[in-house]
Amino acid sequence: MLYPLTFDPIYKERVWGGRNLERLYQKKLPPHVPVGESWEITDRPEGVSVIANGPLAGKDLRWLMEHQAEELLGPANSPGGRFPLLVKILDARERLSLQVHPPAEVAARLGGEPKTEMWYIADAQPGAELYVGLRRGVARAEFERKITDGTVADCFHRVPVKPGDVMVLPSGRVHAIGAGIVIFEIQENSDTTYRVFDWNRPGLDGQPRALHVEQSLECIDFSDFEPALTKGEPRTEEGEEFQSRDLVKGPPFTVEEVVDRRSGQISNRHPHLRIIGVLEGHLTIQHANEEIKLRPGQFCLKPAGVERITLNCRPPVRFLQIGLEAERRGRTKELPNAGLSSLA
Repeated sequence: MLYPLTFDPIYKERVWGGRNLERLYQKKLPPHVPVGESWEITDRPEGVSVIANGPLAGKDLRWLMEHQAEELLGPANSPGGRFPLLVKILDARERLSLQVHPPAEVAARLGGEPKTEMWYIADAQPGAELYVGLRRGVARAEFERKITDGTVADCFHRVPVKPGDVMVLPSGRVHAIGAGIVIFEIQENSDTTYRVFDWNRPGLDGQPRALHVEQSLECIDFSDFEPALTKGEPRTEEGEEFQSRDLVKGPPFTVEEVVDRRSGQISNRHPHLRIIGVLEGHLTIQHANEEIKLRPGQFCLKPAGVERITLNCRPPVRFLQIGLEAERRGRTKELPNAGLSSLA
């Protein structure tokens, strides 16, 4: 019988990374290296999450997928037999490369994996910005010419961002994260990235990092002009004390932001897999005899086979609720005389 699961994060050294995950979330980073990514929930050859709590502590997500996939995922699909999502926190001390992820039809031809992802801006320095999509009117010929002369960044649409902003990046959308931004990233289980340009900087080994110009040109959507930040759709009418908004409705995943400024509990009944990631405040998840305390930067996975959990909030709390399916969900309803809400 499965239960709500937490995992040990896996830290990835990146040339553009920093130490903000230590400062913001008390992550125990390896010393004296630039850490750009914390893989929070992953089932990749490059890193598999190890369970940190309960009777299954020490086993990993790969083991769960091989032995209890149906109870873990429910009716959700698992391409290639792996867990369908990769959940990360990114610390971009410097700009990332200008890059693109392949759409499904192109990925198969190039031997890569498709990747649609969502960025939630958790922290940003003043003046921080994203490079997302193309400036209106930029044609492929101009884009290719500017790759050659080193000015291709001029083709990108730039979006100023602040904490709480959200950007959805379907496969085929060129993008880069600017300097001074920390992001909660929800994505398909893929690590295929084609770099268009990398600011002429060396990698961690002192050598120029590889570019993938030919593959990138096959993947880029040259009709994707000046995409906007995602505002999300409010799902409740509870006033300022309790708010939620749908950020991504799927496919391939769903993401909801919940903000609760009340004292009390939330009863979460759902016969589907859910991942909860805390952005602000403290949250305690209860299920049977299991109690999991989450602080900002921590995640918990509720398997599909676990129908009900209770969330105890220390207000104010802000968290993301991530799912695998885009089923029709009901509105949140306040239960009378109980100080309890049901997220159905």
